[in-house]
Amino acid sequence: MFLTYLKNNHAATYAAIDFHRADVLEGPIDFVILESIVIAIWGEVTQKSYAVDRLWSFLPTLTTAYFAFLPLFPWAPSDLQVASLSDRALLLFGLQCLWSWRLTYNTWRRGLFNSDEEDYRWALLREHLPGILYKIFNVVFIAFTQLFLLFSLGLPAYFTILQPRGPLVTSDYILAGIAVGTLLLEFTSDNTQWVYQNYKHSGGKRDPSPWPFSDWNWTKADADRGFVAEGLWSLSRHPNFLCEQMFWVWMSLFPIAAEPKTISTTPITFVPYLPETWHLSRLAAHPDTTAWWHMGPAMALSLLFISSTLFTEYVTAQKYPSYKTYRRRVGMFSPISTLWSLLYLNLTGEKTKVDAAIWGGRHAKGIAKGYSNTKQE
Repeated sequence: MFLTYLKNNHAATYAAIDFHRADVLEGPIDFVILESIVIAIWGEVTQKSYAVDRLWSFLPTLTTAYFAFLPLFPWAPSDLQVASLSDRALLLFGLQCLWSWRLTYNTWRRGLFNSDEEDYRWALLREHLPGILYKIFNVVFIAFTQLFLLFSLGLPAYFTILQPRGPLVTSDYILAGIAVGTLLLEFTSDNTQWVYQNYKHSGGKRDPSPWPFSDWNWTKADADRGFVAEGLWSLSRHPNFLCEQMFWVWMSLFPIAAEPKTISTTPITFVPYLPETWHLSRLAAHPDTTAWWHMGPAMALSLLFISSTLFTEYVTAQKYPSYKTYRRRVGMFSPISTLWSLLYLNLTGEKTKVDAAIWGGRHAKGIAKGYSNTKQE
């Protein structure tokens, strides 16, 4: 409905966007618009912003499922019905089911599915923004922007069903292995944070059966620090966020890496794919190609994580003085940033003091007590 309206009334805009297959996208886009309206109204009625957070772990996977199984539906375009299911789209769906399980489990154990429970950052943001600005923010960002972002994360499956059918290729297996490894690292970082927070809030009571690699034998001094800094969290201040961003980069690469010309091994009705310049082998020869907008959803997600993480760290630094020192020692996302920080602190002779301020006796007993309150920036 929306795309038909756009085509009939704003032809230039419609042509500029180039939807490729509006017959495939129109229904899902209409659904997201309706969903966004409902969420915006719900936020105004309840004065809470938890609705999208509770849908986050399901919507990308459901979008991928829609595209992956679309050829089986009676309303699917005839060429997709003839082509039938795409092995690559089914692989994406399977990987995203694993992603959905991890996020749903983590959301459940944190209690964010409970009635009226919301992420603490929404409440803080309401305190910092005038009422009318938060209402606009609720409609524009929380409802429409976030829901369209979640929808866009399912677009790799849309692109794969427009590719000629054929068996999975080497890039599919490599990316699938990397994606599973990324989820395992993300799950491990989630569990480390969960065990640490429980230890801190329970007065030092340990989890009798923690997940592997999640219990780092914390002490009271670690709990008093206020934030987890062990395991993967000693390499990245937000290893779970890093893994989340990278997972969707891997998802975006599936249809790009598998060039249609190399997988058409069986006679089949050709399903129009994308312009020739979208193919991975031609990107270097066409650096100005629009192919990179294929990575747009993953890049947009990264921008969201960067902005929300900056706000989270602002709040954390107000609560825990040594967090500013931790930021000097460990990179926000990339372990490479941590390596550069480590080299710099070694060159300036500050590493021992900084480590002691963060980890205490774990790294250097009795050195630079109270260092977190000096030379923090």
